[in-house]
Amino acid sequence: MVRGSDQEQQLDQLRSGQLHWFKDWPNAEASSARAGVYTVWDTEGRLVYVGMWGRGIALNAPPKLSTRLASHAAGRRSGDQFCVYVADRLVLPSLTTEQIADIGSGRVQLDTLVRAYIRDRLAYRFIAAEDGKQAYEVEDAIKRGALGERPMLNPALNRN
Repeated sequence: MVRGSDQEQQLDQLRSGQLHWFKDWPNAEASSARAGVYTVWDTEGRLVYVGMWGRGIALNAPPKLSTRLASHAAGRRSGDQFCVYVADRLVLPSLTTEQIADIGSGRVQLDTLVRAYIRDRLAYRFIAAEDGKQAYEVEDAIKRGALGERPMLNPALNRN
């Protein structure tokens, strides 16, 4: 388990470390760590999402952060829960009746609008973790509010 100052340093990096904009994807820095956590922020500085990579990795498995962030940057909803959340919670409420009709008729692809939203308005920070267990613990702490707010799209669910 990550304790004390180690976790505080990680949380500080995920709160205020270097921002990388999805519009600048790909990011060569995002391919070196085998496990870690990332936070996604909007242009107004709100925490939108937290994710992790490296759960159950094999010793010879390639890092997956670059794969995960590439999927997010592409904006395709199929197979990417983050893109589904962005579509449902951030893009759909902003659409006009005409845009919805264009999507329904096939003139516009919703994934194209999701990609544009992600690339125009979202950025991420990331940290490496020792392993998937540590990454999960940090991700869970953030979902519960360890950064002073819970992520808009995937906060921890209240467990009864």
